[in-house]
Amino acid sequence: MKRFQLFGLSILSGVLLFAAWPVSPLTFAIFFALVPLLFVADAVAKKIAFFGFSFLALLIWNAATTWWIWNSTDVGSIAAIIANSILMCLPWWGYFTFKKNYGKRSGYIALVVFWMLFEYIHLNWQLSWPWLTLGNVFAVHPSWVQWYEYTGVSGGTLWILLVNIAVKEFVAKFQQIVNGQWSIGNCKSVGMVISIISIPFILSTIIAQRIKNIHPIGGTNVLIIQPNIDPYQKFNSNSLAQQIQILISQSAQNIDSSTKLILWPETAMSAQEEQDHVAASNIYQPIFNFIQQHPNVTIVSGIETYKMYGTTKVTPTARLAGNGNYYDLFNAAVAIKANKPLQFYNKSKLVPGVESLPTFLNFLGPIFEKFGGSTGGYGKSDSSKVFTENGNPYVAAPIICYESIYGEYVASYVQRGANIITIITNDGWWGNTPGHKQHLHYARLRAIETRRWVARSANTGISAVINERGDIVATQPWNKEAALKYNIPAKTTETVYVAYGDYLYKIATVFAALLLGWHIAKLLINRFAKK
Repeated sequence: MKRFQLFGLSILSGVLLFAAWPVSPLTFAIFFALVPLLFVADAVAKKIAFFGFSFLALLIWNAATTWWIWNSTDVGSIAAIIANSILMCLPWWGYFTFKKNYGKRSGYIALVVFWMLFEYIHLNWQLSWPWLTLGNVFAVHPSWVQWYEYTGVSGGTLWILLVNIAVKEFVAKFQQIVNGQWSIGNCKSVGMVISIISIPFILSTIIAQRIKNIHPIGGTNVLIIQPNIDPYQKFNSNSLAQQIQILISQSAQNIDSSTKLILWPETAMSAQEEQDHVAASNIYQPIFNFIQQHPNVTIVSGIETYKMYGTTKVTPTARLAGNGNYYDLFNAAVAIKANKPLQFYNKSKLVPGVESLPTFLNFLGPIFEKFGGSTGGYGKSDSSKVFTENGNPYVAAPIICYESIYGEYVASYVQRGANIITIITNDGWWGNTPGHKQHLHYARLRAIETRRWVARSANTGISAVINERGDIVATQPWNKEAALKYNIPAKTTETVYVAYGDYLYKIATVFAALLLGWHIAKLLINRFAKK
């Protein structure tokens, strides 16, 4: 195969991956998007050359799909896109190595387990950026993956990899089929492709019939506020009182006697008061006055806060103030109810580069701008937390923005008793780009995995209510001041995924470790045999 053909196949893989990604209608392209790159691996002899071709494909995918992060951090976006593309090459490097040394079948096994290992690491390490987890691609088609309540998105990743491998084998034998050279092997290839694609669709249809889509009538409701405040202006102290008035006015106009929960977006309360003194803050008194008038209602809101620690550096993220005292800033959520102490949750899954930096990259701190206009990292909670109040039927999972793309982490709220998923976000940093739309649709997967209804309050949109099947049943559009009220049922059942989390990733990790151990052992044996 000529060099320009190899470049063409690599580019084709990158374009197909991009074309399949939300919010494109071409989702089905994911089932053959990796096939061109698999053929490149067959045609290339050297590892370095294949690394280059795979990097080209993955760079196109990353850049075309997540270019919009440039709108919030320019230098960070370039670094993230390039770094993510390089990291994605590592499983492909493993595939190429195992295929070359041990044969095609071993190579395919290596590709599956190494890619799933990569995704699992990318969900859990300090540079976590799982936006392009393969299983996320079905977010705009939740009816295809109702079985995520058993596997989470890792099941989708496994499905995609297996289908692409089966399609590649079918295409490799296609010429024989066209020439009438039918064989048992060719028939198996056709049957394999059809089975691997169709069985999950059939399972999803069966499961969907069990999850009845009943429109709730009467009962309690949730009020979602979308204030539509410019995120680049909202931290201006001159406008804080006006912003609070918008939130209160929208809430007052839409509340009724059945409202039990009001949801405000991320950093809706942005005065950066000390966490222990929020209740006494003058700027927030209109909020507390409003909630006193509605004692049966709980407000869940985003809030910017900080904690002072004195002269001791209590946490790794604590920074030194000019007076010699240490403090932490928090992107947090707060539950406010009349005559009850405030409940706080500090965002735990922080955005790398803009909300946190890995310890080994601390020297780059001045380069990165953090949301809200300061540099350095936020403090965080060690684990998830639910908001529960006596007399309120909703046990809310206060999920803040980026956290909603972590399936196992969202499931941990349900393990703690959450009967509704409340997502508060501020996607306006990216502008009207695919970013905020992808973020909305990813929440649909969380609904399926946990079988919980989702109430989503986005500062500039898109706010939405999502049912337990992942259907968007009510929404407000982008860039509009609006409110959304819906009778959301509180669910208490627990799915297999909630109980066991990302077990497929963990199984793949074990097999990946065994493969690597076996490969290293073979290398050592061969080296000693030559001496």
